[in-house]
Amino acid sequence: MHTTAKKVMTTVISMVLITGLAVVAAPAQAAKTTITYFSFSASPDHIKTLNSIVAAFEKANPTIHVKVENAAYADYFTKLKTRIAANQAPDTFELDYQDFISYAAAGSLLNLGAVSTKDKTFNKSLYFGKAYDVFALNGKQYGLPSSYSTVVLFYNKDLFNAAGVATPTSSWDWSDEAAADKALAAKLPAGTYADFQPVQFWEFYKVLAQAGGQFLSANKKTALFNKQPGIDALNWLVSKQNNGWKPTAAQMGTMDDGAMFAAGKLAMWHSGIWMFDGLKTAPFKWDVAVEPGGVTPGNHFFANDVSVSSKTKNADAAWKWAKFLTSDAASVKLMISSSWEIPATSGKAPLAGYLNSPNPPANRQAVFDALKNPVAPPVIRQQNQMQDVVNAWLAKAQDGSVSVVDALNGAAAEVNAILAKE
Repeated sequence: MHTTAKKVMTTVISMVLITGLAVVAAPAQAAKTTITYFSFSASPDHIKTLNSIVAAFEKANPTIHVKVENAAYADYFTKLKTRIAANQAPDTFELDYQDFISYAAAGSLLNLGAVSTKDKTFNKSLYFGKAYDVFALNGKQYGLPSSYSTVVLFYNKDLFNAAGVATPTSSWDWSDEAAADKALAAKLPAGTYADFQPVQFWEFYKVLAQAGGQFLSANKKTALFNKQPGIDALNWLVSKQNNGWKPTAAQMGTMDDGAMFAAGKLAMWHSGIWMFDGLKTAPFKWDVAVEPGGVTPGNHFFANDVSVSSKTKNADAAWKWAKFLTSDAASVKLMISSSWEIPATSGKAPLAGYLNSPNPPANRQAVFDALKNPVAPPVIRQQNQMQDVVNAWLAKAQDGSVSVVDALNGAAAEVNAILAKE
């Protein structure tokens, strides 16, 4: 043995003999597994909430570290596709329902069957049924639902009261909304408008369902939205601007619809429940109601999920994080307290905090009532192309450059060409 080493050993032995202490080796710390999570819905308002959920997860799972990455929705999917193409996909990432199919079909997502089977604490009944089921393809589960949301009818109570018009109720249909639009338009001050409902794909598919129509055939081979229900639906949407109830783009100027409502310039506004938190300090009284139906009720159904990359090297850790984020009581409580959409949990108790929130709207029950008649968006692999085509033709109908019938027929012809390549 080297002389220096002998001296060190002798010193240690002497110290042990003098103090009478036994030498006990320190336990080796378990190596941490790091996984990445890429999100869009947290940015910009809920990053702090997401970080708190990560902290709770890491406390419960001390051998796993979650590295969070966020991007704005406008940039998110471009960045995600680039990373997947470069074989640098995040271990886990967020997808919305309309984009899910293309990623699952491309083989980018891990089939969760194997990891979920090993987890004896897991049961799909943890989730609201439809929210769980939509993230499957060909009988295989490729995601866990993290949240779901819907669109409701926002209304400015002060404007309604000032105009002497009865506020919306859950029994309203299109005729009731039209009557309120007409009455409000006659009483509202200049620069203030009765209604705003976008004329675009995301509204049209839902309004089509309210008119009793179907967007695509059951086998997704043929567009059906240019039939009579589609004509009725689009006529309803464009009538609001044609009648002066809805502001034109020129009248809105640099303000979008959300800014218009927040500024007290819209009496009614069709928008998503994710806007609640941003309006909690609005300088007027407002509430929400279930959106009026046409010949039948129908309400938007949106859902986001957490998927696991098919290329991850840490499938078990990724699964634990995905399950915790989407169903653990601590995660659900944090999401609800920050008004971050609605966790897709099936339990009623965790949602009590959402219903009993001291912040407006008072009628939060409308959110759940809307889910009694959910209408999921039509989804295909070439989703973005289909949406772009439909939006382009709807815009032509809105500005009057083509008739409603011609717009729908033009859109259907192009969508059928897309479907032929599916």
